[in-house]
Amino acid sequence: MGDAGRIELVDGSLVCHVDPIAGGRVASISFAGTEILVTGDSDDNPMMWGSFPMTPYAGRVRDGRFVFDDVTYDLALTMSPHAIHGTTYQRPWTVETVSDRSVDLRIDLGDGWPLGGWAQQRISVTGDQVRCDLSVTAADRPMPAQVGWHPWFRKPVSARLRFAGMYERDATGIPTGEVVPVPPGPWDDCFVSPSSSPTLVVPGGRGTPDVTVVVDSDCSHWVVYDRPDHATCVEPQSGPPDGFALEPLVLAPGETLRRTMTLSLQV
Repeated sequence: MGDAGRIELVDGSLVCHVDPIAGGRVASISFAGTEILVTGDSDDNPMMWGSFPMTPYAGRVRDGRFVFDDVTYDLALTMSPHAIHGTTYQRPWTVETVSDRSVDLRIDLGDGWPLGGWAQQRISVTGDQVRCDLSVTAADRPMPAQVGWHPWFRKPVSARLRFAGMYERDATGIPTGEVVPVPPGPWDDCFVSPSSSPTLVVPGGRGTPDVTVVVDSDCSHWVVYDRPDHATCVEPQSGPPDGFALEPLVLAPGETLRRTMTLSLQV
């Protein structure tokens, strides 16, 4: 365990801190002495730091409302007028197993999710990689589901973010479902079909090197938020924002949705 209940995973010059209490997030990743994430603590806005898991939905849900099996459900408006980023990133996760290089976590989806179920994740380090495995499982009834991650990378000195298409957004910031050509940034948008793995070069400091971060995932959608001066977010998601309406994926009772994100680091 690290400070304030954080779990430290170490392999050589790679040091990763996981905070089970603060939404089961990766709180810090240091490689060759360079921090690649925007860091924070429990007093900071949980939406604004580290790399946190998103489930059972990722990104925004329009007006915090979705329809499933002809029933309308209302979610907490966590970014009014919409719900955003799932029900688990603000709540403590339970540590199931821990070693020097990996930790397994679990959480029930909670009262904020009306259809039951639970999520699990494994965070592990190996040499120059941080791997995040995330799953969500339906309980005794079917339900729509998504998973994803929201990493806050320190503002890169350069980035290669190339995609074949982008979802058009309406005036409220929600995708319409139409895929359009990619305009110049800055962006707060959802993309598909990367032409290469998203890559960022995070600056070092006095005596520490710049670090190249390559983001790989088996997710089909990528949200990029690069408007802040201090950070760029590259967010793999299993579906688009408002995915329950646009591209629903439904789990049968007991069925599990699994996805992986890997951060490869190089000086």
